[in-house]
Amino acid sequence: MVFVVALLLGVLVASFVEYGVHRLMHAGLVAGKKHAEHHRDGWGQGFWPELGDYLLPGAPLLLPPWFISLEAGAGWTVGSLGYAAWSAWAHQLQHEHPAACRWMWRRLPVHYVHHRDHMWEHNFGLGVDWWDHVFGTWRHVPFGTVLDLEREQASPFDIHWRRTGGEGQPLARVTERPPAAG
Repeated sequence: MVFVVALLLGVLVASFVEYGVHRLMHAGLVAGKKHAEHHRDGWGQGFWPELGDYLLPGAPLLLPPWFISLEAGAGWTVGSLGYAAWSAWAHQLQHEHPAACRWMWRRLPVHYVHHRDHMWEHNFGLGVDWWDHVFGTWRHVPFGTVLDLEREQASPFDIHWRRTGGEGQPLARVTERPPAAG
């Protein structure tokens, strides 16, 4: 039971850290130049480099639960690392194939919209939008801009897993569907 609770807490805290750090980036307090280039160029750096960017500074956060118990440390680590991997994958997927973000079936992926619509003060979540809802930074974008055919053809695993030379993948362009009449 301790393992499961720690795992869930690890996911919850990791998602909050992801949201908070991204918000701090937009306030210019963290990784200002690199993040500004990311928005200017619309690139995703690849899954493995992205995951490395999450794990290196976040590694010290993995230690405290190990002092509580083996189960707490293991659960926390699995939850935190699992969420970091999920977030790195979701971030890259939203840059390359936003239509493949099937867990966001009724709305466009939050991070894709964040880039596409230049939402500098909204939609900071990369893999989930929980904290955007909690802190009032979520903004609705109507569903219907992603074609169903694109959803069926886009593979969630057809992404750049690694990069060399620092260049990235431009933000995917999704064909707009005209709004429904009436």
